[in-house]
Amino acid sequence: MNLFGVMDVSASALKAERVRAEVVASNMANSETTQTAEGGPYQRHHVVFQSAGGGSFGQTMAGQMLGQGGVAGFGGIGGGGVSIPNLLTGAVTDAAVVPGGVAVTGVISDASEPLRRYEPDHPDAGPDGYVAYPDINPLTEMVDLMGATRAYGMNASAVQAEKGMVTSSLDLLK
Repeated sequence: MNLFGVMDVSASALKAERVRAEVVASNMANSETTQTAEGGPYQRHHVVFQSAGGGSFGQTMAGQMLGQGGVAGFGGIGGGGVSIPNLLTGAVTDAAVVPGGVAVTGVISDASEPLRRYEPDHPDAGPDGYVAYPDINPLTEMVDLMGATRAYGMNASAVQAEKGMVTSSLDLLK
């Protein structure tokens, strides 16, 4: 791992956790949405993470020690990009593959059945008077958001610690 390798790994985790927090916010915002453009109630979404760069940690370290890793020089990123759809804006973001980092491989919909509530006066009620609501539990979403927030904070702390080490190293050269 080179001097800025920790920052590259933490940056990939920061991006992944940001996407996770956006998905949770989207789930919470749509927890009462009974009709979507596709028809039917909103479906809860989940973020799927994958270890980036392939191989085990030992293989990644051996490749870095021998100069075969995807991170070149001091912080330059090699390898191809991975497209990640942003659910909230519909934009596409390119994420570089960082050995030892994390990548968002996709956002999947939950296939659970919608919750049915008896509300005969609701405009989306069926002939039996029941309305289909998304199966979204606010407690589950808040726990997911807390996990994303804590992981984001830990990776931000790792970046700050790395910046401190780099600064100390530069001060030694004075």
